[in-house]
Amino acid sequence: MLYTQKLVAELEEAQARLAGYQGAYTGRLGAYREALATLSGRYPSSSAIIAAQDAFAAEEQSAAALGARPTTEYDAWLQGGGSGMPVQPFGRGFAHHQEARAWAERLRGWVTLAVDGSQLLPWRDASLPVALVQAGIFENPHAPPAPYLKDVETELLLPDDLLTEDPDTGDARAGELLGYSTQLVHLRRFELEARTLIARMERHAREGRTGRVVAFCDGSLIVSFAVKMQPIYRDRYVRAARSLLTASESCRIPLVGYIDTSYARDILTMLDCLQREGEALPGMRGLHDALLWQGRLGWGDRTPAFISARDDLARMGYGEQQEAVAFVYLQAALDRPPARLEFPRWVLEGGRLDEMLEVVRAEVVAGNGYPYCIEAADAAAVITATDRAQFYALFQQVAERAGLAFSFSRKALSKTRRRV
Repeated sequence: MLYTQKLVAELEEAQARLAGYQGAYTGRLGAYREALATLSGRYPSSSAIIAAQDAFAAEEQSAAALGARPTTEYDAWLQGGGSGMPVQPFGRGFAHHQEARAWAERLRGWVTLAVDGSQLLPWRDASLPVALVQAGIFENPHAPPAPYLKDVETELLLPDDLLTEDPDTGDARAGELLGYSTQLVHLRRFELEARTLIARMERHAREGRTGRVVAFCDGSLIVSFAVKMQPIYRDRYVRAARSLLTASESCRIPLVGYIDTSYARDILTMLDCLQREGEALPGMRGLHDALLWQGRLGWGDRTPAFISARDDLARMGYGEQQEAVAFVYLQAALDRPPARLEFPRWVLEGGRLDEMLEVVRAEVVAGNGYPYCIEAADAAAVITATDRAQFYALFQQVAERAGLAFSFSRKALSKTRRRV
C-alpha cells in the first residue's frame, strides 16, 4: 500500500534538489545543442569532421571516443544551405489522421516484414528447468486480396540446454549441478529472431522480390548490451547481429532496427571529440542523442544519416563490419523524442535510404506512432502469464505420459492465475 501523505511530504522536501538537478541538466543539454548547431560553421564538410576525428584518434591511439561519422548526407545538407541543427525536413503535413492514413496508402505493393520475440524463463517452482523462446513473424504484402502472414517460430529449451557450471540462477545441493542461465534463454531468443528474419529475407531474394521489401526488427543492430557479458555469450550475440547485416546486403533488402526510446550517445561522443580545441563540454550525464533534436523536428522530419563509430563495435569483434551500421533520428510521434533508426550502411550507399524511410513513415502512421508491422509481430510472439500456466500444465501431461518425474508448486501456479 502506498502512503500518499508521506510520499507528498517527501516530494515537497525534495523540490529544491529536483530543481537543482533540472537546472544542471538543462545547462548540459543546451551546451551540446549549441555545439551541434555550430558544427557547420566549424567544419564545412564531412571530410573536415572525419579528418579532425582521425587526428584525435591518432593522439589518443584509440578510436574509442569517435562516436559517429558524418556521411555524404551531411554535405548535401550543407550544400542545400544547411545551418544550425542538421535536419532533413519531411516536407509536408497532415490536417488530420485520416489524411495521413490516405498518404500511407503508398505502402500498397510494398512488402513489410517484421520479427519480434519473447521468452518464458525457467520457473524456480518447477522441479526441472525448462524454457521456451518464440519469434513472432508478421509479413504484409499490402496487395489485397493477398493475405498477410502472422506466425511464430518456437524453440523449447530443456535442462541440457540450460544447466551450466556458471549459473546466474539456481543453487547446488549435495554437489549436484542445479543452476541454470537465464542469459542463455535471452541469447537463444535473439538468435531465433535473427534466423527467422534472415530466412524470410532469403526467401524473398530467391523469388526475386527484393526491390519492394523492407524488413524490421525491434531494437538495435549494435548489441552493446553484450559488451560486459562473458565471451561465450557476447560472441554469439555479435555473430547473430553480423549475420543480419550480411543477409540484408546479400539479399539487397533494407533492414530497419527500430529503437523507439534510444539512449545511444554516438552524436554526443562525436561532439565531445570535436570540442577538444576549445572549452570542454560539460559531460553527458543524463543525456542521450535523441534529446538534441527533441522539440526541433516536425512529424516525419529526420536527421542526416551518420555512421556509428562507437568503440563497442571494435571491442566486441564486428571486424570489417565495425562501421557498417548507419542511423538517423526520425520524429515518429510529436509527444516524444525522435526514434533512432539503424540500418546497414549499404542502404545509404546504394541510394535506398529515402524510399526505406517513406515505408517507415507509412508504417508509423498505420501504427499510430509506432511501426504497425513490429507491433503485430510482437503480438504474435508475446507469452502471457496465462500462457505460462498452460505451458507447464501441458509439459506435465507430456512428462507423465513419458514416465518422467516433473512437478511444480501449486501455490505458485495459483498466484500466477490470480495475478493475470
